[in-house]
Amino acid sequence: MNEQFEARLNAVGARSADVEERFVRGSGPGGQKINKTSSTVWLRHRPTGLEVRCQAERSQAANRERAWQELVAKLTARIRGARAAAQQAREQERRRTRQKSWSQKNRMIQTKHHRAKAKARRGRVGDDS
Repeated sequence: MNEQFEARLNAVGARSADVEERFVRGSGPGGQKINKTSSTVWLRHRPTGLEVRCQAERSQAANRERAWQELVAKLTARIRGARAAAQQAREQERRRTRQKSWSQKNRMIQTKHHRAKAKARRGRVGDDS
């Protein structure tokens, strides 16, 4: 693995030592060549369980590079999603706990008065006078 992918892995907080890399035989059309060579690259990031399998090219080196790109992209997307969820939770908590505006308070009090008047007109239960 080259330094570029190493740097990108470090940027997302992962290590190349956490990635299991295997070369397996491909599947699908291709005849005798695909059945004899192990050009498919399979990567698995152990801590997250993310897996990438690449068989797009005929060469193992090209598939390896493409698989590392896909793995880094998946890890980055996962981290962005986690950050977005945390930001959304903070924003939701901020909205829930912020102070009400003067007009909101005034509207709430008016509604309470209106409901109290409606309830007062009902009378008591079981009172036949």
